[in-house]
Amino acid sequence: MNPHLKSGFSRRQFLSVAATATAAFTVVPRQVLGGPKYVAPSEKVNVALIGCGGQGRANMGALFQLPDVQIIAVADPIESHQLDAFYYKGAAGRLPVKGLVEKHYAEKTPNYRVSDFEDFRVMLEKETAIDAILCATPDHQHAYVSVTAMRQGKHVYCEKPLTHNVWEARQVARVARETGVATQLGNQGHAGESIRLTCEWIWAGAIGDVREVHAWTSATRWNKNHSGGRPPAEPTPPGVNWDLWLGPREARPFSSLYSPVSWRDFWDFGTAPIGDFFCHNFDPVLWALELREPLSIEASGVGGVDTYMAPPGGLYTYQFGPRGSRPAVKFTWYEGGLMPPRPEGLEADDQLGANGNGILFIGDRGMLTCPGWGGDPRLLPGSRHESYKRPPKTLPRSKGHHRDWIDACKGGAAAGSNFAYGAALTEVGLLGLVAMRAGKKLYWDAPAMKFTSAPEVDKYLKETYRPGWEVV
Repeated sequence: MNPHLKSGFSRRQFLSVAATATAAFTVVPRQVLGGPKYVAPSEKVNVALIGCGGQGRANMGALFQLPDVQIIAVADPIESHQLDAFYYKGAAGRLPVKGLVEKHYAEKTPNYRVSDFEDFRVMLEKETAIDAILCATPDHQHAYVSVTAMRQGKHVYCEKPLTHNVWEARQVARVARETGVATQLGNQGHAGESIRLTCEWIWAGAIGDVREVHAWTSATRWNKNHSGGRPPAEPTPPGVNWDLWLGPREARPFSSLYSPVSWRDFWDFGTAPIGDFFCHNFDPVLWALELREPLSIEASGVGGVDTYMAPPGGLYTYQFGPRGSRPAVKFTWYEGGLMPPRPEGLEADDQLGANGNGILFIGDRGMLTCPGWGGDPRLLPGSRHESYKRPPKTLPRSKGHHRDWIDACKGGAAAGSNFAYGAALTEVGLLGLVAMRAGKKLYWDAPAMKFTSAPEVDKYLKETYRPGWEVV
């Protein structure tokens, strides 16, 4: 039971007692009344946002589209900041997002108010009506936020990557399994029609057995003028609780090279371009080919690897063994402008991916490409695509990425990218980062969670946490 509900009835508990009193001899399923985990289908799901930066604001907009959701609280250690230097644009932070939420709901509920907090832990203690949280903090706090909320019986949506290290991915998956709450990773393309078509075509044998896959992103460092090392100290801006932003990481001075957004470049906080885009662009590969446990990983960085900062680009090579009747697969990830060589046999107008992101499956009877985020599949060469007879649609279709999570919060089927799936997806990407920092080819023992060839590298699988911020 949620410890914060002991002192009084929650909204759902009151409804459950009232229903029992009026229908004493009727057995009603828990999910209909709303129990300690699931929200009744007739009720709105009360969601709190944890992390009110650009991605938190984007998720806010997606939740606005769901009539059975209401955002009742927000938490972020940063009061306000401007994102005009980044693709998000505009104002973000705790107070701007609070204002947007209140403005949205005030159209139907005049004087609608949202509680705001610096510390999400205080929010969870005080706002007992919260059913679910959406975590859009920097990567280094994903695991701590998610586990803390799940332990309190809250449903959790977490932005990708699910965690900052491999050990955390397994911990988060374990706690999700133990608590039974509804979970979803923020790889939105997983809910799309296109990724389902990719899987169905590959499973139908459209390109035969796949032994080689390439995926890429043009993303690179956000900090263009900082070549490496710890950033210089700057005064902490007003309205920023910097110690709270650091969370589990050791104390250090504020720097505008960290926040907003550009924390992604630094090992202590982010996970480089592969962490940012891998969960999008590897998703169709993992789903279609069931590539979950690599046998080996090696990586090299553009311009070398700094001990404090990820390189602006990288090349990662994974070797996966056979899975049942499926052959072994070599998977290569490119970032920072690197691209796979153009395969032979393509026609002049055949394009690979789109907008700097893409995936290329190479089978023994042809090729298939799609843009990132699980975009529309296209057989190569293009003449094959036009004449291809599409197989039957066999996978269940999604009602929407956030919609699936909210339905799961109400006792429906598990969301497609629940934390069991999301943790596996995240782990593969994070193993690449370990290989990048190790600077050598690594052989992976997945069940034991260790590298058989280089035990000294195991230190990158789990980090040191400041007291009070342990993931347990």
